[in-house]
Amino acid sequence: MFELKRYLVGEIQTNCYILYNDDTKECIMVDPGDEGKRLYKILEDEGLTLKAILITHAHFDHICAAQFIADKTGAKIIAGSDEKESFLNDVINLTGYYHGQSPKVDVFYDDGDEISLIGLSIKVIFTPGHTIGSVCYYIDSEKLLFSGDTLFNYSVGRTDFPTGDKDAIVRSLNDRLMKLDDDVKVMPGHGPDTTIGFERENNPFVL
Repeated sequence: MFELKRYLVGEIQTNCYILYNDDTKECIMVDPGDEGKRLYKILEDEGLTLKAILITHAHFDHICAAQFIADKTGAKIIAGSDEKESFLNDVINLTGYYHGQSPKVDVFYDDGDEISLIGLSIKVIFTPGHTIGSVCYYIDSEKLLFSGDTLFNYSVGRTDFPTGDKDAIVRSLNDRLMKLDDDVKVMPGHGPDTTIGFERENNPFVL
């Protein structure tokens, strides 16, 4: 059995997720944007072993605690391969403006790759638009999608940051994410969770 917990972190209240295997206490963390000491204490208090940190895109509010937590736990940092340059550029990832730290990514995955972690198969879906290398992570067995800042409840992510592309995010939403089943639960980078079915009927960016 798997359990999912959400924690709001940082000044922009980013959703950071911890998904753990209730039997083994192994877990993954998605988008630790800030408050690394707090997140590490949660892992310790819950007796969880962090196996990997999954990053949906290289913006400061999704990455700034990743290196601290990786150094404390030995967890690997994972991201999409089209975001490589963004992690290295503090203007693109905005850490230069917010005095944050961009992490050293251990493994970059390509579109369609399957990652085996904590007893789950996690599919990497490239969804450019909010950034050039934005990805979503989909777990079919759990009907669960971590959508980063690509898909929100009733909306999509901003595209006015470096490497953003409005047309691309609309294509990512319609050509990639709307191919998923209606009952897939969507866990976004900000705001409340939703479902693919709800967004199909209510999101103004769905064509």
